[in-house]
Amino acid sequence: MNRRDFNKAAAAAGAAAAFSPLNVAAQAQKLKVGVILPRSGVQGAIGQSCQMGADIAPPLIKEMLGVDVELMNADWESNVDTARTRAERLIQEGAHVLVGPFDSGAASAIAQVAEQRGIPFVINIAAAPPITEQGYKFVFRNFPTAIDLTVNGLGLIGDLFRATNVAPRTAVFMHVNDTFGQAMNKGISATLPRLTQLPFRIVDTISYDPAAKDLSVEVSKAKAANADFLLLVCRLNDAIILRREIVKQRWNMMGIVSPGSPGLYEDQYAKALGKLSDFAISNNPWYNPKTKMTAAVVKQLAKQFPKDRLNNHGANISYTFESILIAADSYKRAGSTNPKQLADAIRQTNIIDRVSLGGPIKFNAKGQVEGNLSACVQNRDGTPRVVLPESAAEAKPVFPWPDYKRA
Repeated sequence: MNRRDFNKAAAAAGAAAAFSPLNVAAQAQKLKVGVILPRSGVQGAIGQSCQMGADIAPPLIKEMLGVDVELMNADWESNVDTARTRAERLIQEGAHVLVGPFDSGAASAIAQVAEQRGIPFVINIAAAPPITEQGYKFVFRNFPTAIDLTVNGLGLIGDLFRATNVAPRTAVFMHVNDTFGQAMNKGISATLPRLTQLPFRIVDTISYDPAAKDLSVEVSKAKAANADFLLLVCRLNDAIILRREIVKQRWNMMGIVSPGSPGLYEDQYAKALGKLSDFAISNNPWYNPKTKMTAAVVKQLAKQFPKDRLNNHGANISYTFESILIAADSYKRAGSTNPKQLADAIRQTNIIDRVSLGGPIKFNAKGQVEGNLSACVQNRDGTPRVVLPESAAEAKPVFPWPDYKRA
């Protein structure tokens, strides 16, 4: 072999090495995101709503960050034990990061698995405070804790009463008895007595099973308290049953206000109840209709789900999308799917242009984002509208609801 032939052979060998299967895989590797949501069971409709936030993420993130995201979807079937096994399976199948699960009980179970296996877990929606109080190194939450929800939600109730020039004196507090509902109950019990600017007191507290098929006894008890309004922490199916039972028992009060929970703003709530869904109020984490990121999400949602609107999926889509955005942004900065490097990159997250109301997405030492805000969202003609704060408002608040004291 002469020198010319040797150089050609060496160049060919170098080119082959540069484009070997291993190198191609390294350059074109996708970030595999295990998305765990309750797409069936009692929370199925909410899980399907969150899934849309996941489904729009890959094309939008590819356009924004140049990162390829592969979704590995799992249904935990509204069963906490199933959530644990689904998390294990996703990790075994190669998920680089877990996202989900829209439930505090399931989030607690998945967090234990993620921490044991050393895989980053980004919580989209779950509020129980203990989740980020365990000293976990691989668990991150971009969602308010129940305490934050309570403080934000009760503050907005005060704003609502001032904006509508009413001062209800009494409320019945009804809440689901799951992990989330119990955390909210503790938060309200601790916070409400300190908020002396609020004009009302709670005259009765009633808990119930979110999977209940009949809430007639609970509504009868609440009605007997003769309170001015209902303070409600609910899920979706129970919220529908509750509203129908209120009408059936002709419970005449000023309205329903949630200090922070799903259910009342959900698309299925409006579809199931029609006009009866109107004027219910939820003080919830919500999207900011005035950011560039929100505009991009709205555009992508219209492309993939032309029959749906962000209004009817609020926090579900926005926080699920943001969780995957956090993972992709961290992957891009880390340049690796190594779980420890990914977790370290997540801790350094600083996303300023976001979908949800609040400050930048930055995690504290516990893996918790601080500064997420709530909006006062009221159902109007079947569509949830932001009515407070004024800076993000799409309509003016109405309280009491129009049927109050009507003969």
